[in-house]
Amino acid sequence: MDVDTRVLRYFVAVAEHLSFTIAAETLFISQPALSRQIRRLEADLRTPLFERNSREVRLSPAGAAMLPAARQLLADWQNAERTALGIAAVRSRILRIGFEASGAGVLGTKAYAAMGVRHPEVTIEPKCFAWGGEVAALRDGLVDVAFIWLPADTAGVNTEVVAVEPRVVGMASTHALAELQAVGIADLSNEPLMWTSKAPRNWVDWWAVNPRPDGSEPVWGPQNDNVEEMLEQVAAGVATCISPQSMASYYARPDLVWRPITDITPLHIAIGWMADERNPMIAAFVEIVRELSELYD
Repeated sequence: MDVDTRVLRYFVAVAEHLSFTIAAETLFISQPALSRQIRRLEADLRTPLFERNSREVRLSPAGAAMLPAARQLLADWQNAERTALGIAAVRSRILRIGFEASGAGVLGTKAYAAMGVRHPEVTIEPKCFAWGGEVAALRDGLVDVAFIWLPADTAGVNTEVVAVEPRVVGMASTHALAELQAVGIADLSNEPLMWTSKAPRNWVDWWAVNPRPDGSEPVWGPQNDNVEEMLEQVAAGVATCISPQSMASYYARPDLVWRPITDITPLHIAIGWMADERNPMIAAFVEIVRELSELYD
């Protein structure tokens, strides 16, 4: 039988969480769709992979035996895909650089330009990803190097912190807090906050400062899939957002204001690349970023 790697990812997710609900959330698909795919896989294998009842989900003996092999198959395919894409990029003299939203701000923009001057034979391809997606893009071989917003799961990725940015709150220009020059996180206690289900939950919580210093949870506002959707909601006065300082410049618009949050930890931005990567263009770009990081430190 032929099995789609996507279905194997579904199986591994359910096996690791032992919950169809949580697995569906992490995979960004509906629970009924996930259940259908697992039942189809079980039908193809002619054996149950999970034992289900109203209270819990457990791996069957067949599922427990299959899990290590499924993990290895997925890892092997991911490595093969990343290797093929990386070789194609090297042969084409293309350097694919991942980032999200404002990336590394001025540092990233200067690094692209410096790479073009120092290595004119290389074509730079900046590639933007949705919230928290730059590390997955590295692992999937979609980019060669990335500016990573920390915290993030960087297992298997070499990282060096190259920039630190204060965090700011974005709000409609008509918002009552817009009259202040700066705010504390307590000032935002009752303000609905934009968030996304497209990123890992710990990533969402860090940006939302959840829990707050008093132990409370933020007031969750609408969800969004990307920065443009987020800012449309914020400008409309539906909610606020917490972002790095560079977004105040990169996404300036007359119906938005940005105010520093004085009492929360700043964003650390790292340059990252896969630990087993040997592309010489990556090393050249990382060296440029290091040099510029010292200038902007």
